[in-house]
Amino acid sequence: MKIINIVGARPNFMKIAPLMEAYRGAPRIRPLLVHTGQHYDERMSDLFFRQLGIPQPDLNLEVGSGSHAAQTAAIMTAFEPVVLEHKPDAVLVVGDVNSTIACGLVAVKLGVRLIHVEAGLRSFDRTMPEEINRVLTDAISDLLFCTEQSGVDNLRREGVNADRIHLVGNVMIDTLLRQKERAAASPILDELHLTPGQYVVLTLHRPANVDDPAVFGRILAALEEVQREMPVVFPIHPRTRANLGRPGLIGRIEAMGNLRLIDPAGYLDFLKLTSSAYAVLTDSGGIQEETTILRVPCLTLRENTERPVTAELGSNRLVGTRTESILEAWRDLRAGRRGTGGIPPLWDGRAAERIVKVLDEKL
Repeated sequence: MKIINIVGARPNFMKIAPLMEAYRGAPRIRPLLVHTGQHYDERMSDLFFRQLGIPQPDLNLEVGSGSHAAQTAAIMTAFEPVVLEHKPDAVLVVGDVNSTIACGLVAVKLGVRLIHVEAGLRSFDRTMPEEINRVLTDAISDLLFCTEQSGVDNLRREGVNADRIHLVGNVMIDTLLRQKERAAASPILDELHLTPGQYVVLTLHRPANVDDPAVFGRILAALEEVQREMPVVFPIHPRTRANLGRPGLIGRIEAMGNLRLIDPAGYLDFLKLTSSAYAVLTDSGGIQEETTILRVPCLTLRENTERPVTAELGSNRLVGTRTESILEAWRDLRAGRRGTGGIPPLWDGRAAERIVKVLDEKL
């Protein structure tokens, strides 16, 4: 049984790594790995493959960057010949990036079964490109693997048959638990002269936050106060860096002496940074999950989340993008008022094993 597995952007890499390992215990499955090249620079791609022990892709489509339409079309055009040549029994996609929906569409239009890992997550915010990708991919998938109960509930509400839905846990947490010991040896704190528990990590990359100067400005206003109390380490996403030159933004950032901009970090360095932090401020979905497992307080700079279990059971708190709401949550943290820090069901490091077991039985 041949399954083509798709990766494209950095969040995919942590999700595909445990699956490629779990296939080794399923001799009836022959996995092929296709990298679309959606994220293609050394730090966002090659470094992660090496650190996570992902085998070199069987094929790299090398599509590169572009608008949503251009990139999605380029991936579809490049992937169709791959499916026609290799004639897989199924195509497996993970997450919610452009590679996910593009390869999914190609597969189903060629009559190939589609498997979606991390299915059913919903922010209910159609202004997010990822939400469109999630909804459409789930609608055309034959097998849907969910990380949390909300995913199951959402899919059932949308009319998906129960026998196609499987609650298996979180493959990204599989990777975190396997790599945590290696990450502990990272020298990143020494290199940045940081003391464990006495700094904050910040990540920002969502267009709604970094493309709108008014929203970005409100977040910066909160950071001005936070960085007065402890260092804020900011691994800066290329999209965010491109927006720093706008009038009024770069001057405010340069005036914050305790805000440290660094290049995007490799997986092990970033895991060390987050696991040792006092708190994390982010607009990322995956980091909400990682901080839940690490039991590090997370303030999510968004009005919604497609991962509600992190706020219900974990240490995640939705704080929006208003300066006042961010600072209110920050002051609660400083006063010792934190989340519960629970661990969601099945986030035990064995999600990939469960997925491969279902694939072996169903396909």
